[in-house]
Amino acid sequence: MEGKTMQTNSKKNPEPVIRVKDLYKVYRIGENRVRALNGVSFSINRGEFCAIVGTSGSGKSTLLNMLAGLEKPTKGEIVITGEHMETKNENQLVKFRREHIGFIFQSFNLMGTMNAVENVALPLTFQGISKKERTKRAKKMVHMVGLDKYWDHRPNQMSGGQQQRVGVARALVVKPEIIFADEPTGNLDSNTSKEIMNLMQSVVREQNQTLIMVTHDNTLAGFADRIIRIVDGKIVEMIDNTAGKREEIEEEKQ
Repeated sequence: MEGKTMQTNSKKNPEPVIRVKDLYKVYRIGENRVRALNGVSFSINRGEFCAIVGTSGSGKSTLLNMLAGLEKPTKGEIVITGEHMETKNENQLVKFRREHIGFIFQSFNLMGTMNAVENVALPLTFQGISKKERTKRAKKMVHMVGLDKYWDHRPNQMSGGQQQRVGVARALVVKPEIIFADEPTGNLDSNTSKEIMNLMQSVVREQNQTLIMVTHDNTLAGFADRIIRIVDGKIVEMIDNTAGKREEIEEEKQ
């Protein structure tokens, strides 16, 4: 709506960090063609927490994979920090992910033989950073997520919530411009899930990170600045939680 004053992140003269235009993903299954994504377009601003919500098979995970450069679109554009993801080869995508992106996984994906600090420091080894600097930065991140007393604990000595806090710290340690989270609380109970969501929300605010989360849970999506709802490969609704603004995509096109 023109002239509407935006709140929180929108006050900062929002700068789009992700632009998606006319995105399609078509899979061939035998003689059939399945449209996992069917003409998706949107943008996400720097410093924004965005939740992509949908049921199993809606296309939300396919969308996340393509934003992260893990899958190629059949057609369309994905521009992240000014670079076209759809035109990059695999080596270029690996380099881009290493330099710009952090991941938070549902299954934590921690190394069982490493303690919390070592797990957090692991991504830095691929950037050629010295062990001393890796440890320094990892300890800083472990402190940020409230695990000072557990820095020398291995995964099997920590609860699920503590392990996911390590996962959040590991995603942040590379100082990514964008963090992708795939059902990050899927293996946690409801109370612990809310704790992790509050942590992720505060990280976005304090670090001005851009966070893209995929979830099927409407309650967890409510922590985000913006909710993009996807059904059968199409965006059907966008909700701006910072301004109380709801956009019905299908109605607008009629």
